[in-house]
Amino acid sequence: MSGGVDSSVVAALAHATGAETIGVTLQLYDHGAAVGRAGSCCAGRDIRDARAVCDQLGIAHYVFDHETSFRETVIDDFADAYLAGRTPIPCVKCNMGPKFTDLFALARDLGADCLATGHYIRRAMGAAGAELHRAVDPARDQSYFLFATTQDQLDFLRFPLGGMPKARVREIAAELGLGVAGKPDSQDICFVPDGDYAGLVRKLRPEANEGGEIVDLGGQVLGQHGGLVGYTVGQRRGLEIGGLAEPLYVVRLEPETKRLVVGPRSALAVGAARLSEINWIGGDHVGPLTAKVRSMAKPVPARLESDRLVFDAPEYGVAPGQAAVLYAGERVLGGGWIETTEAA
Repeated sequence: MSGGVDSSVVAALAHATGAETIGVTLQLYDHGAAVGRAGSCCAGRDIRDARAVCDQLGIAHYVFDHETSFRETVIDDFADAYLAGRTPIPCVKCNMGPKFTDLFALARDLGADCLATGHYIRRAMGAAGAELHRAVDPARDQSYFLFATTQDQLDFLRFPLGGMPKARVREIAAELGLGVAGKPDSQDICFVPDGDYAGLVRKLRPEANEGGEIVDLGGQVLGQHGGLVGYTVGQRRGLEIGGLAEPLYVVRLEPETKRLVVGPRSALAVGAARLSEINWIGGDHVGPLTAKVRSMAKPVPARLESDRLVFDAPEYGVAPGQAAVLYAGERVLGGGWIETTEAA
């Protein structure tokens, strides 16, 4: 229970079934840093909100301090990835670590039969067992961030909200008189209070402030940048290069030389990407699939050849450090981390 409306409604729905329900909150970062701040979760006021909901429902509530684990597996990894010229996804790392690993161990220690979360994704039973499917509300679907869910985890998980829109979740909270019914949603990166992720990385890793050259595809110097941490593949704004005949985009980052390589949009066309740490929960699926390479992108036709994802048509803005999530229709087949890309 993060202290938000989604997990609070899940707790209420679980309690309403008559099952013994236990609310668990992982404190993921310093209480004081998030007290009174909108868009946070799992700290300060949020923990108090979760406890208040549990008190109202009459169920037990436990808080476990996982700040050290969260800092080492999520925040430090986030900073190091940017230093390496990659574009990280901390929400996936959080799900892979504190939420779906540490929390699973806690749930089993408590003797739970299942773990219910407030994620917007569906668990459906197929011919071979539990499957992961996209949420019915495409605006809330979180399947991209849950591609690393294992089959063992999926067998233990429940997602009560995957079949309903967010508006209905808030209605349920209001009908039950939960104090969090109108609470704002947490932001995508909960540990970045003002959205200035580059500022956080510079604070954690001072070497991120080192500037360098902005060069074109041929190596010609076009300008200077104030640190690679402020850029990602596909970015157009913020380059501050004047007098050009056509718009330029970030094509790649070279952390070894501190160079930022830019080029026309056509240079962003990617024909294939090599994936690492591939997680497969698609069973024996061998038919057509689609791949989503950014959280806000639409899945596009592709095929997986060992660790190589080949796109049917050139894909744009494919950034190392992001995930490629694989689908068969609405079903999540798994995915992996984008390591390198091949030009189309």
